[in-house]
Amino acid sequence: MALIRVNFMAQSLHRTVPLMVCLPTDKVDSAGQTPTGPFKTLYLLHGLLGSEVDWVSGTRIQRWSDERNLAVVMPAGENGFYTDHPWSTDLYSQFIGQELVAFTRRSFPLSTKRRDTFIGGLSMGGYGALINGLRFHETFGAIIMLSAALMTATALDKATKPAWFAETPAYLKHVYGPDLAAVRQSELNPQVLLQRLLAEQVELPAIYMAIGNDDGLKGVNDEFDAFLTQHQIKHVYETGPGNHEWDFWDRYLLRALNWLPLDTRAAGINSGHIG
Repeated sequence: MALIRVNFMAQSLHRTVPLMVCLPTDKVDSAGQTPTGPFKTLYLLHGLLGSEVDWVSGTRIQRWSDERNLAVVMPAGENGFYTDHPWSTDLYSQFIGQELVAFTRRSFPLSTKRRDTFIGGLSMGGYGALINGLRFHETFGAIIMLSAALMTATALDKATKPAWFAETPAYLKHVYGPDLAAVRQSELNPQVLLQRLLAEQVELPAIYMAIGNDDGLKGVNDEFDAFLTQHQIKHVYETGPGNHEWDFWDRYLLRALNWLPLDTRAAGINSGHIG
C-alpha cells in the first residue's frame, strides 16, 4: 500500500491544502500481479483539532485498505466542520464534495461510479461525512459516521455557557454563519436536509452509524437513529463499549469497512506482509 502525501491548490479554499492518500498500486500478489484500478474510494474526514494524518496514525486503515484494494483519501478539514463559509470565502463543503473528488479522480486511478465512492468521518468528520454525503448524493453511494458530532442538536444550546472554544458563539458563527437562530431550520441540520431529499424522492446513500456507550454524543446519535427509523431510511446503527477515543474508532472503522461492498482479497507482498 503506497502512502502518498499531496499538496495542491484548492480553489474552494483559496490556498494550498494537504491530504494523505492510501493507494494499492504498489502491491504485488503471489502471482506477480499488481492492481491497476480503477479503485473503489473512501474519503475519510478527521475530527476537531485533527489533521490529515490522524487516520493513518490512529487506526489500521492503511493495512485494511490494502487488503481490500481500496483507495483512501484523507483531507485536512481544519476546524471548519466541512461546511461552506461564504462569510469568510472558505467553501469546505464544495471542496469536499466537488473539488477534492474531481482532483483525486484526475490524479489517481479511481472509479468514477457512485456505487464505488464512499465518504466517512469521526466526530466533526462524521457530521461532515453526513452533510456532504447527502448534499452530493449523486457522487457518494455510502456514508460512514463514527461518533458523529451532530452539532446543530447540541452545541447551540450551550453557547450561553460554553465549556470550551467549540461551544462559544464566535466559533459557532464561524461554522454556521452569523444567524445562529436560523441554523436549526437550515440544511446544516441533517434532519432538515433529509426531509427535503425525501420529498424529492432522491436515492439516498447507504448510512452506517456507530458510537461508544460512554460517548457524550451518544444521546444525539440515538436521536438521529430514531429519526432515520421513523422516516424509514435504511441504515445500520451500532453501539458498543468505548468513549470518544481512537480505540473505539479503530474497532468500528473495521466494522464499517466490512459493511461496505469491498473486495476481500488478501494483502500482497509488502514490507509487513511477505507470506
